[in-house]
Amino acid sequence: MKVPEDLLYTVDHEWIRIGSDNHCECGITDHAQHSLGDIVFVEFVANIVHTVVAQRDPVVIIESPKAASDVYSPVKGTVTTVNRVVEDTPEIINKDPYGDGWLFKIEIADKKQLDSLMKPEEYLKLIKDGK
Repeated sequence: MKVPEDLLYTVDHEWIRIGSDNHCECGITDHAQHSLGDIVFVEFVANIVHTVVAQRDPVVIIESPKAASDVYSPVKGTVTTVNRVVEDTPEIINKDPYGDGWLFKIEIADKKQLDSLMKPEEYLKLIKDGK
C-alpha cells in the first residue's frame, strides 16, 4: 500500500494534503480504494461547495460492487472545490487516489486541528494492525 510521506491521515482512511493559505486537498487512501474494490459511482453531498463542514461530516459517497462508503471531512472548514472528474470517471480513484483521484478541497478553519490527524508512520501502523 502506498502511504505518501507528505500527507496526514484519518482513522477512516482519508488523507489531507496541506497547501498554502489554509487550503487543503482531500481524498481516500490507497488502502481504502483497495478495500472497496472497483469504484463505480461517486456522488457529492448536494450543494457542498462553499459549505462549512465539521470534522467527520460526510462530503462524498463512493460506491463499489462490494460496498457504499461515506467519505468524511478530515477537518472543520469550508469546502471550496470538488473534483467533478471523479463523477464521470470514478475508476480514477482506484488508479491514482493521491493524484488525479482527489475528491475535494477545503479551507481549514484552524491549523491546530491538524494535530489530531495521523502522520504517515501512524497510519501505516493502523493498517498493519488491520483497522
